[in-house]
Amino acid sequence: MPEPGDFDAFVPAELASLGIEADEVELAVMRAAHELYWPGIAAFVEVDLSGVEPEPPADLSRGPEPA
Repeated sequence: MPEPGDFDAFVPAELASLGIEADEVELAVMRAAHELYWPGIAAFVEVDLSGVEPEPPADLSRGPEPA
């Protein structure tokens, strides 16, 4: 089973399953973006946020508090 960050194992097959044709230039651009952003996304997914208090729900009926 390929790793989730393995671009060549997932992206071309998924594009084909959706009927999207991508040439080598388009795939190279997507691969470069993947290499740039995937490490940060993977690190964010692995962060344990169980100890972080959730934000209170916003009251959209009121304007923002003055600073």
